[in-house]
Amino acid sequence: MTKTLDLRGTPCPINFVRSKLQLEKMSSGELLHILLDTGEPIEQVPNSLSMEGYSVEAMEDQGNFFTLSVRA
Repeated sequence: MTKTLDLRGTPCPINFVRSKLQLEKMSSGELLHILLDTGEPIEQVPNSLSMEGYSVEAMEDQGNFFTLSVRA
């Protein structure tokens, strides 16, 4: 199952905390699409999730935001 978490407009580090909490609720192997603003959020969240052991599978530029795909 794939879920989407819209964190546009959410500042760092709250967007990382919310991403991690959502991933912890999900079953292993599920995919989470996280919508993040440009700038600090897309620079910080992928690295922080990788350091926590999550697999960042894709990062797509949507123009004014990014979609980050992370495997729980």
